[in-house]
This record gives sequence, C-alpha cells and structure tokens, in this order.
Amino acid sequence: MAILEIVKDPDPVLRRKAEPVTQVTKRIRRLIKDMLETMYSADGVGLAAPQVGVSERVIVVDIGEGPVALINPEIEIDEASGKEIDVEGCLSIPGTFGYVERAEEVVVNGLNETGRSTRIKAEGLFARALQHETDHLDGVLFIDHALEIQSETDK
Repeated sequence: MAILEIVKDPDPVLRRKAEPVTQVTKRIRRLIKDMLETMYSADGVGLAAPQVGVSERVIVVDIGEGPVALINPEIEIDEASGKEIDVEGCLSIPGTFGYVERAEEVVVNGLNETGRSTRIKAEGLFARALQHETDHLDGVLFIDHALEIQSETDK
C-alpha cells in the first residue's frame, strides 16, 4: 500500500465530474487500499478518488466503525430524510471549516471492493461523510453548500 498525495483546492480535478468505474479490477482494489491508508495517515474520515488525482467514482469512509469502500455510489434522493446542520472540513481544503446542511439519513447504492452490489443505510456522521464524499465525485466541494465558512486563522 502507499500513501498518496492529497490534491488541494483549486486543482481542476476536484471540480470535474468523475468517470464511472466499468469494472472492479486489481487496480481499483489497490486504489481503495491506498486511499484508506492515505485517509488514515491524514486523520480523515472519508476520501474520494478525485482527492488523490484519480477522476473515477470511488470513495472510502471510516467514522470509527471500520472502513467502507463504495464504487459508483448513488444516493437515493427519495430515501433521504431529516435535515441536520453541522461542521465539515475537507482534506483538500485544509484549515477551512463550514456549517453544512445535509440529510440526517441516507440510503446509498453502489458496488463494494469485490464488485458486488451493496446498499447502505446510514445516519448521523456516517450519512454526512457519504454525502460529502459522493459530492466530490460530482465536482462539488463542501464550501459550495456551506452556510458559513471559517478558517483556522479566523479563530
């Protein structure tokens, strides 16, 4: 495994819509392992492939309950419920935080690292992380949704 370089805003890859993964290959499984190692090394709870310069629809999340990898994740909009405003940050925008409104509960469909279809029901921080990382795949950053933005220098 390898720790990858995390791409920082305003790198254009962060604003590009990522390409769907057509086949879960050894390269994709290696990417997932490297993304997890990179995320843990940076003390993050989620990471999307564009954040390591790969414009493909792959995310990893671990809120402390074990790692989850999703390929081609899609949030079922009609299954999302509740609203919650909380603070978010991003490994690609270090030192910046913002209050973002997200659905409190979501259902996400995608493929796992073995290529099998999976459906995840999530709430709270797990739901927030899945929404945040899935946004990255569409070129959307949390600052685009933020109701208020602060930087560490504002403190």
